[in-house]
Amino acid sequence: MQTTFAPERLEADAQLASSEKILRTCVHCGFCTATCPTYVLLGDELDSPRGRIYLIKDMLEQDRPATTEVVRHVDRCLSCLSCMTTCPSGVHYMHLVDHARAHIEKTYRRPPIDRLMRATLAFVLPHPGRLRLALTAARLARPFAGLLAKLPGGPRIAAMLALAPSALPAASLNDGPRTFKAAGERKARVALLQGCAQKVLEPSINDATIRLLTRFGVEVVHAAGEGCCGSLVHHMGREEESLAGARRNVDAWTRVIEDGGLDAIVVTTSGCGTTIKDYGFMLREDPAYAAKAARVSALAKDISEVLATLPLKPARPTGQTVAYHAACSIQHGQQIREEPKAALKAVGFQVKEPAEGHLCCGSAGTYNILQPEIATRLRDRKVANIERVGGEVVAAGNIGCLTQIRSGTALPAVHTVELVDWATGGPLPAALEGRGFERMADAAE
Repeated sequence: MQTTFAPERLEADAQLASSEKILRTCVHCGFCTATCPTYVLLGDELDSPRGRIYLIKDMLEQDRPATTEVVRHVDRCLSCLSCMTTCPSGVHYMHLVDHARAHIEKTYRRPPIDRLMRATLAFVLPHPGRLRLALTAARLARPFAGLLAKLPGGPRIAAMLALAPSALPAASLNDGPRTFKAAGERKARVALLQGCAQKVLEPSINDATIRLLTRFGVEVVHAAGEGCCGSLVHHMGREEESLAGARRNVDAWTRVIEDGGLDAIVVTTSGCGTTIKDYGFMLREDPAYAAKAARVSALAKDISEVLATLPLKPARPTGQTVAYHAACSIQHGQQIREEPKAALKAVGFQVKEPAEGHLCCGSAGTYNILQPEIATRLRDRKVANIERVGGEVVAAGNIGCLTQIRSGTALPAVHTVELVDWATGGPLPAALEGRGFERMADAAE
């Protein structure tokens, strides 16, 4: 794609120079339209990656504030990154749309209800204590969801209430900075991202990870000072907040590296993993953090990548059929496709993949709250495909996907690592109790 950016602007703005290179990579081929969820649903060229690229190019090239049209179509983008998997030219759409969102945040004044909703999400979601309080309040407000849906901004509030769990699990006993020793000889040492929303909604995921890794000789560290990875605010264009979160985590993990070394930084929420692996790019212009951030990004691993290095064997009979949902952030954002399925197969599960596995489930961080209509249509399409494969359980590697899928089906949905932990000697995931899995465990004993 030909561009006409003034050279002096590119020299003065590294982010703009990066986006200009991305724009020039695009050759208008349109392959991305076939795999873009919003284009598949809406059929509008401006709701395809190619259409958004044109809008972003015009906005940045002319150095003008975002318009309502640009905001509408960029907001509809899920950042699923399916287009990056499809693109034959290697267009790095993720960095381009991230830049566009930051530009929108700086130059566009959203309607009051929209500003309030986004500010509330940014204030609550990255902070476990605030999120726990908010979810408690949501349970009380759930009976009024129908009434609230009729108010300005109500559909988003109703969507948020619908996604809130009816009960919250107790906080994990493993929470907080500490070290979990390997069983037997230590073969590796890793830091585990504790996260923010996941540790409130489903602490059992990281608990299963700790059990599994230590069982196979991996020492696990919770770094002091670590917090939200920054992805939730990053995808809302709140650049300074996301960079502050990245710096905090880089500092926390750097201290652990210097204190005893690390073989990996393990992430059990693939949406977080995509962002952490991008810290090196995000902080490339920060002289105090560029090198440290690059080191952290290089160490970041999805839990499935670590499982691929372990000698997994079932400790009990399994054999159940698992419908594997590949989160967009793992298959497109991190280009990890075989490792999660291989881990499930290694411990005895029968793995089936639903049709249209490349299409997003509609979760996408805060998307299912901010764009509930499109998100619900994508969820229903995803759930229909999952149910057709006839699995006994759905496995996925991202808490957002699990929450989204559960809201549309009676099938149990659990994290991949929880299934692998159970199969290799851990407890049965709570979501699978009373579904026949116990009988196979009892038979093994």
